[in-house]
Amino acid sequence: MPALASCRAIALAIAAISVAALALNLLGALPGVPFYISLGGLALAAGIFTTPGVGAFLTFFIVFYGLGYIGLMAVLMLGGLLDFGWVAQIPPLTALTSAAFGLLAILLARLPATREVFQIADPYFETRDRGVIRLKPLPQFAASERWIAYVLLGVIILINLAQVGISVRLNQWNREWFDSIQAKNAGEFWRLLYQIWVPIVVVLIVSNIIEFVMVSVFKIRWRDWMTRRLTARWLDDGAHYRLQFERNVDNPDQRIQEDVRKYTETTYSLTVSMISQISSLVSFSVILWGLSANLPFPSESFRIPGFLFWIALIYAAVGTIITHFIGRRLIRLNFEQERYEANFRYMLARLREFNEPVALLSGEGAERKRLSERFGQVIRNFMEIVAVQKWLSAFIQFYGSANSVIPIVITAPFYFLGNITLGVLTQTAGAFARVDAALSFFIDRYAMLADYKAVCDRLNTFEQSIDEAHKSKASSKIKSAPNGSNALGIPALRLALPSGQPMLDVKDLTILAGERTLLTGPSGSGKSTLFRAIAGIWPFGDGRIDLPSDGAIMLLPQRPYIPIGTLREAVSYPATNGSFSDDAIRDALTRVHLTHLLGRLDEATNWSQVLSGGEQQRLAVARAILARPGWLFLDEATSALDEGLEAAVYKALHDALPQTTLVSIGHRSSLIAMHDRRIDLHKREDGLFTPREVQPHTA
Repeated sequence: MPALASCRAIALAIAAISVAALALNLLGALPGVPFYISLGGLALAAGIFTTPGVGAFLTFFIVFYGLGYIGLMAVLMLGGLLDFGWVAQIPPLTALTSAAFGLLAILLARLPATREVFQIADPYFETRDRGVIRLKPLPQFAASERWIAYVLLGVIILINLAQVGISVRLNQWNREWFDSIQAKNAGEFWRLLYQIWVPIVVVLIVSNIIEFVMVSVFKIRWRDWMTRRLTARWLDDGAHYRLQFERNVDNPDQRIQEDVRKYTETTYSLTVSMISQISSLVSFSVILWGLSANLPFPSESFRIPGFLFWIALIYAAVGTIITHFIGRRLIRLNFEQERYEANFRYMLARLREFNEPVALLSGEGAERKRLSERFGQVIRNFMEIVAVQKWLSAFIQFYGSANSVIPIVITAPFYFLGNITLGVLTQTAGAFARVDAALSFFIDRYAMLADYKAVCDRLNTFEQSIDEAHKSKASSKIKSAPNGSNALGIPALRLALPSGQPMLDVKDLTILAGERTLLTGPSGSGKSTLFRAIAGIWPFGDGRIDLPSDGAIMLLPQRPYIPIGTLREAVSYPATNGSFSDDAIRDALTRVHLTHLLGRLDEATNWSQVLSGGEQQRLAVARAILARPGWLFLDEATSALDEGLEAAVYKALHDALPQTTLVSIGHRSSLIAMHDRRIDLHKREDGLFTPREVQPHTA
């Protein structure tokens, strides 16, 4: 879909056909198309020309209804000039409705609040990714994902508009049917039932089935694309790691899973249902206005044009104001509820992950207290929502109940006086209900809108935090790049804490390829932070790191990550399943003394809970043996092993990876003999730590 700035051709076409229709109307050649419809088209054209920066999502609606206006006006003009009888069946107001929808989209694009909401949807409607779709009985076809979205959404909107037309016809049928009852005309009664009602209902049912399938496909494709995009952005270039330093984002898992689902479903529901409601408003307002013309109020000598419409408008306006006054606190409360629920869920997941140490420490009492405190926040906020929601629900229930009575109360006196028939009475009640339902759109959905605003805020802050995480790396003063040699060099590097406080100062440090280097120092001296900086994920500090040109870098942390799945996948990580042969995997496991796991490669479970800490560390070493990196950094990666097993693991690395440069962090003196070189971080007088060469034979 082209950006709005490139839609000037459509705007010119809208203006041209509007001017032509207006000229023909003034000349009396097109009396069936009122002049105000042309004015609506000119307003739409002007809106397109004067509205910059509209996102792809709203641009779709503007273009869709702009083309709809052009098509309807062309049909109306040709039908009027050539006297085509079937054109008389198309109400001229349909063209005005198309212009009104386009203007509504332009209005929404100008409001900062709605722009912020819909900018979340824009990437999907701008993507150039390819997609494949199959809707039975249609054949499968491939196209750009955005065009698949445009087609699906366009067809859904057309179905909704057709259903509004069916509703208008049913409203007219309702009048005719009740008039036949009042006249005791049995023949007309049965004819209207079988020849009119049955075919209409069949078409309505079929259209509902088609709409359900297309809506379901559209929403799941949209959610799938957004989920994959957010996941990719979150994981890209270590952003998920740096995101922990952003204070305004929590629970990324909830934002990707729950908030994306809510956003796609609610955005669709609000936009398409709003279109349907506005179409109903236009269509049934015309009916209500026409019915009001025959009702003198309050006397025969005084009439209020369209007074039923004005009553519906005032009724809905008062209801909307009262609803907002009662429920405005729900936006903040729903945002907080999502956060409290996610925090509680995270604590439960974390407890499950660390159930063994909790059990060993008999920490169940402390965990119950902490969980109770977190769930207490959920309950307290929930009860605040209940306190607001009960009054909001009571008012909405009263409002909806009164809606079915008010039009009957207003029109009943005219029926009792014989001014209108029973059919007109029921038609008036039906039209009033549809108009009021359209005008009450925000009343009925206020609670949903409050929750929707919270979801949009969470997604926007998540996107902004990811942007900040990417910027923090791009703006980092720590520069690293291959140096054209086979050595790792650090000419000058100063590392800091996230608060900005300096902690480590490194100058003229070089590690040659093939060396086995041990890095020691007190806790908090910055050993692990130095490894993170070499790996490229620590953004705080300044300086330069000259990376070796040959050989990939792999880092094994003290606590390895074990993905849920088969043991084969766990050993192969981060490579994908199938990257290594079973013989190679068995050989790696054998080298690290995990032979008891050789027969369990296809067993799928949560291995981080099955394996002990030492087994997990040895499994991580087996990964390194499979990956065969040029440079291997071990951040206390054997701390859970006894000294004998630790020595066996280092020997396995030496035998399996003789060309790999090994750099270790450790506190045990037994590690010194396993390395060629030792670098110790000691504290200077200014409080910063700095590396110092130590002879390997010195304890």
